[in-house]
Amino acid sequence: MRVLLITPPMLQFNAPYAATPRLVGFLRAHSVEVTQADLSLELALRLFSRRGMAAIARTLPRRSASPAVRFFRRHAARYAATLDGAVRFLQGRAPELTARILSRRWLPEGLRFAQLAANGETWGLEPEDFARHLASLCLDDLADVIHDGVDNRFGLARYAEHLALAAASFDPIQGALASPPTLVDRLLEEITARLIRRRRPGLVGITIPFPGNLYGALRIARTIKRLVPRTRIALGGGYVNTELRQLIEPRLFDYVDFVTLDDGEQPLLCLLEHLRGRRTARRLCRTFTRENGRVIFHDQPGATAPRFRELPAPSYIGLNPRRYLAVLEQPNPMLRLWSDGFWNRLTLAHGCYWRRCAFCDTGLDYIHRFEPNTPDRLVDQIEQIRAETGVNDFHFVDEAAPPALLGALAERLLAHDIHIRWWANIRFERTFTPTLCHLLVHSGCIAVTAGLETAHNRTLRLMDKGVTVAQAGRIARAFATAGALVHVYLMYGFPTQTLSETRTGLDVIRRWFAAGWIHSAYWHRFALTAHSAIARAPKRFGIRLVPHTSTFALNEIPFIEPRAPDWDAIGVALRKATYNLMHGVGLEWNVRHWFDEVFQGLEKPRD
Repeated sequence: MRVLLITPPMLQFNAPYAATPRLVGFLRAHSVEVTQADLSLELALRLFSRRGMAAIARTLPRRSASPAVRFFRRHAARYAATLDGAVRFLQGRAPELTARILSRRWLPEGLRFAQLAANGETWGLEPEDFARHLASLCLDDLADVIHDGVDNRFGLARYAEHLALAAASFDPIQGALASPPTLVDRLLEEITARLIRRRRPGLVGITIPFPGNLYGALRIARTIKRLVPRTRIALGGGYVNTELRQLIEPRLFDYVDFVTLDDGEQPLLCLLEHLRGRRTARRLCRTFTRENGRVIFHDQPGATAPRFRELPAPSYIGLNPRRYLAVLEQPNPMLRLWSDGFWNRLTLAHGCYWRRCAFCDTGLDYIHRFEPNTPDRLVDQIEQIRAETGVNDFHFVDEAAPPALLGALAERLLAHDIHIRWWANIRFERTFTPTLCHLLVHSGCIAVTAGLETAHNRTLRLMDKGVTVAQAGRIARAFATAGALVHVYLMYGFPTQTLSETRTGLDVIRRWFAAGWIHSAYWHRFALTAHSAIARAPKRFGIRLVPHTSTFALNEIPFIEPRAPDWDAIGVALRKATYNLMHGVGLEWNVRHWFDEVFQGLEKPRD
C-alpha cells in the first residue's frame, strides 16, 4: 500500500516542517512505500508566479479601498515581468539578479517598502542579503494583495487561522469549507488533484502542526475524497495532539477516516495493518474513528511504541532543498534564522527533561516522556541527512536541548571533523558554563533560543521555571561572549503578574540588549491551556476558570483574574519597546517611556 504524507499550507517555506521527514524515515525502515509532499511550498510557488499573478489580477474586485490592491493594479505588468525571477533569486538559483534588485528600479516597491528609510537604509546587511530582503518585502506586498482582494483568510505562515483558534464548535469550519472556493482554495485543490493522480496512494497522512493549517488540511482531504473515495486519510500533528484529545465531533469524519494522537510512528503502522486486513479497528493505536455516527477512540493496551533512541534518521527524500525560498523579512540576524535558508530539522531528545513549568502542557506525551538519543547515533543521523539533502545546516527542534547531550554531541562532531552550522532551543541551565558554551560554538552552534518567560524572580518561582534572572543573564552572556546569537522568549499577562514587575522585566531585557548579551526577544501573551498545572490548580494562581463548553477543539481555557492590569495596552508597549531595543533605540532610556506613551489618555493601570 502506497503512503503519502502531506504538509498543508501555510507554513514557512524556507524548509519543510519536521513531521513528515521523521515519519518517512521510520516507515521506509519498515519497508513501507512512502512519499511526502509539502503543499505549503507548492501553494506559495503557484501563487507567487507570473501565472499566479495573472489569476490574481483577474480575480481582484474592480474597485477596492485597499492601498495594496490599488498599488498592485498600477504595477501589475512589472510584477508579471519580475516575479518569477525574484522567486528564483530567493531560491538561490539566480544570484545574477542581485544588482538589478539593488538598483531599486526593477522590483515594484509597495507599502511594505515604507519601512525602509528614504535614503535606502540597508540595515547593515551585505548586498546580496539586502537584495533578498527587498525581494522578501515584494512577496509580503503580494500577500497583502491576496488577503485584501482575493481571500481575507490568507496570510504567510497561516491560512484561515482564525477559524481554528479556540474552535469550540465545528460550525465555522464547516461553513467555510461549504462556501464558494476562493482563488487560493481552487489552486490548492488543483495542486492536490495533480499530486494524488501522480502518486495514487492508498493512505494519506496529513500533519496539522498549528491552527492555521486545519482549514487547508481539510480542503486537501475533501479534494482527495472527491477524486478517489477509497483512499483513506489520517490526521495527526501538534494541533491534533493539543486541541482534539477529547474529540466528539462526528462531522470531522466526513473529510477524514482516522485522527491519531501523539507520536505518529506506531499509529501509522497499526493503521497499515488494519487497512491490509491484519488488524481490527479495535486494535488500533491512539486513533479516533467514526462508527455508527459516533466518535470512538481506540488504543490497544500494551501496544509497544518504538523507543525514541531506536528511531532511524528523518528522510527528506522527495523534498528538494533547491525549491525552497530563503526569505529575509527581518534584518535582525537572530530573527532571520526562522525563514532565511534551508534547515535540516532533527530532534535530539523526546520530550522535556524539566517538564515542571506551570504554564506548559506537561501532562502530554510530547512533553512528559523524556528520552534522549545517544551522541553517536545523532552523529550518524546528521551524516545521513546531510548526505541526502546536501545541506550542512541543522535546526535541533527540541522542547529544550539537554546541556550534557549537546556537549557530548559537540565533542563527537569535532572528533569526527564534521562541519555543520546548528542552532537549538535551550533552558537557561546553570550547567551552560562559559567553557561549555565555547565548546558548542566551536562545534558549529550559531544561535540559541531560550524561554525565560518573565524577567522577575517572584513570577519565575511561581512558574516553577527553576532558574533566576541572574542565572539566565550569566548564561546569555556566556553564549554571546562565545559568539552565538541569543533569542529570549518572554511572557506577559501571567496570573498575579503586576505592571511594576513587567516594567522591571523589560528593564532587565533593556540592560541585556545594551550589554550585547541577547540579540532578539519576543513577548507572548499568556494563554491558559487545558493540559497545564495552572488549569489543575487555578486558585493557587489567583484566577477563576470561566465555565465553557466545547464540541470540537479544547485547549485554551478562558479565565478571570480580579483587578488584572490592561494587558492589551501593556502588550503594545512591550512589543514597541522590544522592536526599538533590537535596533539599538532606547537602550539608555527609562522603560517607563514606553508605557507612558501607550497609556497616555487611558486610565492608569493597577501597579
